[in-house]
Amino acid sequence: MADCPNSDAKTAGALAGFTTALRSNILTGLLRVVQLGIRSLWLHRLRSLLTVLGIVFGVCSVIAMLAIGEGASFVAQEQIKSLGSQNIILRSVKPPQEQTITQQSGQFLLNYGLTYADIRAIQATIPGVLVVVPGRILQDFVWNISRRVDSEILGTVPWYPQMRNHQVAQGRFFTDLEMETKSSVCVLGAETAEKLFPLDVPLGRTVRVGARYYHVIGVMERQAMQTGEGDIGQNAAPGLGSRIYLPLETVKTHYGDVIFKRRTGSREMEKVVLHEITVKVEDRDAVVDVSVAIKDLLNRKHKKADYRMIVPLELLKRAAETQRIFSIVLGSIAAISLLVGGIGIMNIMLASVTERTREIAIRRALGAKRRDVIFQFLAETVILSGAGGILGVILGVGIPHLVTLFSGMPTIVTLWAPPLAFTFSAIVGVVFGIYPALRAARMDPVEALRHG
Repeated sequence: MADCPNSDAKTAGALAGFTTALRSNILTGLLRVVQLGIRSLWLHRLRSLLTVLGIVFGVCSVIAMLAIGEGASFVAQEQIKSLGSQNIILRSVKPPQEQTITQQSGQFLLNYGLTYADIRAIQATIPGVLVVVPGRILQDFVWNISRRVDSEILGTVPWYPQMRNHQVAQGRFFTDLEMETKSSVCVLGAETAEKLFPLDVPLGRTVRVGARYYHVIGVMERQAMQTGEGDIGQNAAPGLGSRIYLPLETVKTHYGDVIFKRRTGSREMEKVVLHEITVKVEDRDAVVDVSVAIKDLLNRKHKKADYRMIVPLELLKRAAETQRIFSIVLGSIAAISLLVGGIGIMNIMLASVTERTREIAIRRALGAKRRDVIFQFLAETVILSGAGGILGVILGVGIPHLVTLFSGMPTIVTLWAPPLAFTFSAIVGVVFGIYPALRAARMDPVEALRHG
């Protein structure tokens, strides 16, 4: 009985030694297979390089196209976020039937759009509304001596930057007192400031709009996308950068409610009290319900379709869904090139099996098993696809940066895109290398030696 512990210890030691030896033999065997694969591929360097290129461009295109899709989605979502996820934006639009009447008339007064009565009704009847920002939007030239910019004039209130997530980069925004006293002060958009004052600091300078002069007290920050904050591509304004911001009361005093538009052979007059109303909702989860209530209220007050509602939260959700579908489509299109690269690997490996018939027969005659032959050819395909995957990842990460550098279009390489593309390339190599490997392993050694 006393010998039992020693016997168990010897057995355990022997088992551990056997496991270590087996592991060492497996690693040695794998290393030998890889060395033979590299040596075989090196003998046909040009053919191997051309085969790898299919995988390289496949992996590269997957990463690059996903990066471009992510960049485009980011820009769109940033533009929507700048409108505020808790905001509901109402904009005055000319009714379609009145557009037709105007085209047929030499002079016509259009009276449409949002009013201060709409604001009072929203605040009085709809719960959960925190703040309302009215706005008037006009178009005119802004001058700095001989320089001019065709700019959008936005008459708004002092709390506009907080409501629309658009902050002042230099100087300040106008105050409640300046709006009440109808001061001739202005804040320039980023693009307007750059064009009017390319070499000077605009703060403290004076610009002219029409026949009136305004003192520049601030410059707004440049936002992600300069495409207007309308319906995201539909009836959009000229641009967040091509703007000049004035106190709303100043705009009402200087421009009035009637806008005159002269065209060839006709003169058109429009009376629009407010071009834009931004409503901020207290609870983000209630934004959709509040938007439905506002729409029902305005439909009762407005007999004509003279306003449009924009709910940034819904646009954001829609943009995220569109981005997901867009990424799937781009990834699928790019993955096709990977499959083409895999077919190229299979074609080359089948040709290699035919060329190396005698080599396979000799190995089998010397005692190599079928699994040894399978491992040999699979190792070569994995080496080809792995090398192509690594080169493709390097190019795929670099190309989006070049796209951004030369085109200015933002691109985003996500953390998961390179590993996903490389894994897919390795899987393609294994899948398309199985058939050539099985075909090589199934060769009859005697027949192979006879025809080799």
